[in-house]
Amino acid sequence: MSSTANGKNGTWRNWGGNVSARPAREVAPASVEELAAAVRRAAEDGLTVKAVGAGHSFTSIAATDGVLIRPQLLTGIRDIDRENMTVTVEAGTPLKRLNVALAREGLSLTNMGDIMEQTVSGATSTGTHGTGRASGSIAAQIKGLELVTADGSVLNCSEKENPDVFAAARIGLGALGIVTAITFAVEPVFLLTAREEPMPFDKVLSDFDELWAENEHFEFYWFPHTGSTNTKRNNRSAGPERPVPQLKSWIEDEFLSNGVFQVANWVGRAVPATIPAIAQISSKALSARTYTDIPYKVFTSPRRVRFVEMEYAVPRAAVVGALRELKAMVDRSGLRVSFPVEVRTAPADDIALSTASGRDSAYIAVHMFQGTPFQRYFTAAERIFTAHEGRPHWGKIHTRDAEYFSRVYPRFGEFTALRDRLDPDRRFQNDYLRRVLGA
Repeated sequence: MSSTANGKNGTWRNWGGNVSARPAREVAPASVEELAAAVRRAAEDGLTVKAVGAGHSFTSIAATDGVLIRPQLLTGIRDIDRENMTVTVEAGTPLKRLNVALAREGLSLTNMGDIMEQTVSGATSTGTHGTGRASGSIAAQIKGLELVTADGSVLNCSEKENPDVFAAARIGLGALGIVTAITFAVEPVFLLTAREEPMPFDKVLSDFDELWAENEHFEFYWFPHTGSTNTKRNNRSAGPERPVPQLKSWIEDEFLSNGVFQVANWVGRAVPATIPAIAQISSKALSARTYTDIPYKVFTSPRRVRFVEMEYAVPRAAVVGALRELKAMVDRSGLRVSFPVEVRTAPADDIALSTASGRDSAYIAVHMFQGTPFQRYFTAAERIFTAHEGRPHWGKIHTRDAEYFSRVYPRFGEFTALRDRLDPDRRFQNDYLRRVLGA
């Protein structure tokens, strides 16, 4: 997987292959000073500026025809503070490298998403999250930020320093400035026991509140065209460590979840009529398993089959109803959906544009195999999600605009006012931000 999302002849492309851009120039600064200078130079030339991460967003949130900042030289751990249990990392550090480096130091994040290809700034700026009863998104674990603003100055923010900026910039969409370093809360590394098992769709929905309440991290995948789900419960464990044996791990995580799944999707894309039969087989391919390991080895898994995705956060109390509507819609639509629907949760947080801002949330993610038409499915799903005041993931496909967001985010005006103050000339503007935040 290309972490730089390179294209030919100066074209930048995202991981999903559905967004491309042709910047006027690209810069890979090796320091905060170089980055600040690049922002000032862009202003002199009348160009906008965008920083990209690993290109894992399916929206055009990072696309620009101005100056494209690549983060690959701004990587690594700056500081580990064992007294305050924080770690400060450069913004371009891939989550994968952070997780491995922390584990080596006997440390871990409390919670994380299910892939770790993204950079820390890309993941946090778009609100990337895992699942958790009491622990929130990656951005909710931020204790401090270093931000280069539109005039080229460097702003440090935390609960004590520039707290109004801190309240918004943890999920800043790239609209407030360019994040150059992030300080995360960490804890001593711990063990998680994962229990993965199939469960009928109706049972998961009828027991959803208990499954959520009884597990620190609960999630499940529903396979459209079937009444089957695969559930995953992760809970802290006293040990001992019992990782998935290497061969078994390869068979289940690489061969079945990536290799065979890739072939099944090729078949489904070529002959959509085969998809329901393939879904029945897919939903039964992964048997129950239990294993115990350090957090990043339990929370994350490789995703090599390329897809496009839409994900909405709905109030947690609304998730069961929304899922029943989604299943009914798929069943009567004649749609052929070869990718499972992923369901996760997050507690309310205090970040202005977090999808969990001010409300306990559940996430419903719909996916389509790269290269298959997704509009009809995503449009019908989005209709269901927005009827529940859903908030789309900032880095995943959606059609919402500022007018909609001002209704579903109570603190939307607080964010846009801060943007007016920090970036009055819209140095960090692009088409996506114009749509979601207003001109």
